Amino acid sequence: MASSPTTTQSLLSKTRLATIINQFHQQHLAVIGDMAIDEMIYGKVDRLSREAPVLILKHDRTDIILGAGANAAHNVSCYGAKSHAIGLCGADYYAGELKKAFERDGVLIDALVAEKTRPTTTKSRISGVVNASVTQQMVRMDREARTPISSETEALLLEKIEAIIPQTNGLLLSDYAIGVVTPAVVAKVQQLAQAHSIPWVVDSQQPLKAFQGASIMTPNQPEAEQNVGFAIEDKQSLVKAGVQLLETTNAENMLITLGHDGMALFSKEASCMWHIPVFNRSKVFDVTGAGDTVVATLLLANTCGASWLEAAVLGNLAASIVVKQFGAAVTTQAEMLEALDGLDDQLLQGITQQNL
Repeated sequence: MASSPTTTQSLLSKTRLATIINQFHQQHLAVIGDMAIDEMIYGKVDRLSREAPVLILKHDRTDIILGAGANAAHNVSCYGAKSHAIGLCGADYYAGELKKAFERDGVLIDALVAEKTRPTTTKSRISGVVNASVTQQMVRMDREARTPISSETEALLLEKIEAIIPQTNGLLLSDYAIGVVTPAVVAKVQQLAQAHSIPWVVDSQQPLKAFQGASIMTPNQPEAEQNVGFAIEDKQSLVKAGVQLLETTNAENMLITLGHDGMALFSKEASCMWHIPVFNRSKVFDVTGAGDTVVATLLLANTCGASWLEAAVLGNLAASIVVKQFGAAVTTQAEMLEALDGLDDQLLQGITQQNL
């Protein structure tokens, strides 16, 4: 039977966490996965169309934002770290937009592979504003292919992975189930991570049992429930889910993100669960892309020598910053240090540990 929760304030200090943040820029990470862009089109409502019962917008601006695995790679580069994006694009207009956005945001793209038969994954959102009121999204159109990639493309990806990974000190599989993260890619990552003693993080929408032996996996609550086959309704079912996920995946650690209820970190080695309360309960605005920020921060922190508990706490802190911004947002070392300085000590003291 699990023991009663105890506090972990002796394990954490702001001084130690600040030291870790200050080392972020020294790291070199690879993000392998589904690369995408968010095309944000804004306009002002002008009138109703005579051709169809729709609004006519006068175009104001178009923003191109890195999304999916590309957003995770952007989060890494925004900390000043070296960030490699390993994934696919098409041979279309949006491939050029993706590459320009990567270059603008400091992400290395020499491992980006083009496949002519697939579109560059793009999510276009059209938003309008009436009389200077709140901007409202009106329609979204997705360009993507979820069919298997060709054997030739997979072979090129494996070559890129083999060339890049030994240069890095951490890698992230960012899998939105769009096709890049194949069994062969997973096997190559497992092999190289073990051979070079590199931590690897799995953030996947596919069944987690396909990623055996990862350093840590980061499902959100619905993903965790889908993997274990039952609802997480209370602490007892949460512990049951975490233990089952560790067993079925052979992962070293499991981080289940719980939205307003924070995070639960399960450690196989320590045989315990830590519960980390949310650091920004009352000011959440937009959680889009927050998971990418969590995993990028988590991995960066661990490559700086942080324990997975310290890394999860810093991932939670980073999420508390980006949810205050609209869309897929990022944060920096300076913002993290400022947020850490302003963090209520009681929130760190509120982290509890429970033996499994």
